[in-house]
Amino acid sequence: MTIGSSLFLIAVGAILKFAVTAQVAGVDVQVVGVILMIVGIVGLVIGLMMMMSARARTGQPPPPPPDAY
Repeated sequence: MTIGSSLFLIAVGAILKFAVTAQVAGVDVQVVGVILMIVGIVGLVIGLMMMMSARARTGQPPPPPPDAY
């Protein structure tokens, strides 16, 4: 899950939780919003951790070999 899709899930979940007042038979819209926000936050944390670990693995390039004259 990318960072962008995680932010999208958080935004949609917040809209469902705080802005939607519609009633749907058999579905609690506010609970669905909370679930989407939790999934988005977990995905965001995992995405950031993966990005930081990939950045740490690259490190610095090796020094150039000395000239052999």
